[in-house]
Order: sequence, then structure tokens, then C-alpha cells
Amino acid sequence: MPPMWPRASLTPMSSSEHPMIDLTARCDCGAITLTASGRVASMFQCACDNCQHVSGSGHSSVVLLPADAISVVGATKSWSRPADSGATFTRHFCPECGTTIHARSSRAPGFAILPVGLFSGQNDWFVPNQLIFARSHRDWDLIADHLPWHERYREDPQ
Repeated sequence: MPPMWPRASLTPMSSSEHPMIDLTARCDCGAITLTASGRVASMFQCACDNCQHVSGSGHSSVVLLPADAISVVGATKSWSRPADSGATFTRHFCPECGTTIHARSSRAPGFAILPVGLFSGQNDWFVPNQLIFARSHRDWDLIADHLPWHERYREDPQ
């Protein structure tokens, strides 16, 4: 008999329901502090191959905030790579422990991409509204069945 996995019963949020957050998080070793304060622009999961590599799982859970809504104390290191979309994707991480602090995409230069797990213990407000890059989703990675799946990016990101 297959295992019984909990199913999410949350419904996708409209853009008017995106929460305001005012949170502080630290990397694993404590060298970097990130403060995020503002209205969340989008909350989603991404199953692209790169997110799978970086997260060590089948997807990443992320939140988008306006870039000016975050501040970082401590020196990060960055890594840039070309994304499937043709954009340049840059991850900023702690050079000591490797924790991803935030990321940026040239496709959406006004936004910071934050890993929701960075706010562990204070991220109950996170309600993803879609899965992007479903084309590389792995069957063993369970995603809530109410979420819309998009093969690549959405044309009108929320």
C-alpha cells in the first residue's frame, strides 16, 4: 500500500491577498543577515534543474519581493549563469556556509528571489500559487495537486 501523504487544502491567493512581511533571517553560520520588509509580489515553487541542484530536492519554494524591500548585512559571494529563458540568473550566498541568501534574474531586475526556507520557523504565511518549470518535475517530488503547473515561466507572473 502506498504511503498516505498529507494533501494541501489551501487555495491559490489573488495578488491582493499577498502578505506584507517584516522578517529577519540569518545564514546557517550566522555571518549574513537578511531583512525582508514589504508586500510579497509572488510565492511559487520551481522545479527547474538548477533549483533541484541547489535545493537538493525536487523543487525550490521561493518568494519574490521588490529588490528595495530587502537588505543584507555581511559579505555575500555570487554566482551567475545563463538561464533557459536567456536571462542571467545570479545567486547570492554566504561564502562561509553556502546558504543561499537571495537571487536575482535579469528577466525581472526589480525583484529579489528569496528561498522561503531561509525564514524557517517564521514562514507560515507562505502559500505557493503555482509550479514553474514543471517540464523537469520529478514524479517522486510531491506537489500540492491544486497548484497550476506551467512548463516554463508564466507569461503573466503573480
